[in-house]
Amino acid sequence: MNKLYNLGLYEKAMPTNLNWSEKFNEVKKAGFDYLELSIDESDQKLKRLDFSDKEIFEISNIGFDYGIPIGSICLSAHRKYPLGEKNNNSLDILKKAIRFAKIAGVPLIQLAGYDVYYTESTQETREQFLLNLSLGISMAAKEGIILGFETMETPFMDTCEKAMQYVNLFDSPFLGVYPDLGNLTNASLKYDIDIEKDIKKLKGKIVAAHIKETSPGKYREVPFNTGHVNFAITINSVWELGVRRFVTELWYTGNNDWRSDIQFACSFARNFIEKKKG
Repeated sequence: MNKLYNLGLYEKAMPTNLNWSEKFNEVKKAGFDYLELSIDESDQKLKRLDFSDKEIFEISNIGFDYGIPIGSICLSAHRKYPLGEKNNNSLDILKKAIRFAKIAGVPLIQLAGYDVYYTESTQETREQFLLNLSLGISMAAKEGIILGFETMETPFMDTCEKAMQYVNLFDSPFLGVYPDLGNLTNASLKYDIDIEKDIKKLKGKIVAAHIKETSPGKYREVPFNTGHVNFAITINSVWELGVRRFVTELWYTGNNDWRSDIQFACSFARNFIEKKKG
């Protein structure tokens, strides 16, 4: 199919016990164009950052055998090892993720948009965040990898306007925003702001978009078409800013019918995106 966009699937939409071949095959069968790899705070996922060059090549090659590349990395490991804390290995995690992306041919890493998660945000954590972010941008620039902030569920960076404060500060072609449309919907409700106007603040700095369902105050595990996200408006808004890479974000929660869930997510997302192709 000759498309003007690519649609990826978040890895956590599938059971963790699938091997790499099975995962890429399921992504393909469900109708997606690529896989968004998860590097979260679990030991299992963090071990991926220490894979040898050969191991990373092998994973990437399995995907290409199915015509399904690793199109992006969701680096949520910074929840436990945040860039705003001193003397942790957050910068090393980012460095290793950039290395993984370089070897696997992944163009984009999504960064969690907060200085700290499990502790209180302070002036000190914000300053440390800026210091580590500056170093991380330089590492990404060296390898030609794009970093994109996810708009999160915490006040530190839950709107496009807040994300752009940091993006504009560095004004680097290697740092942009990778917004979560579900999180932005909750933020628009929380602060009583116009989501279209907020999204427009990303002009020239938006790199991709997460298509995720949410409901008021709930940010995860809300099935598509059961929440309050206006996908017609939000997808139209990011499309008009030039976004052509999308990822449907959903989670496997033990449901035996998970294959139907990801197939529905694919058709649901494409229904809105396809309307923008012309």
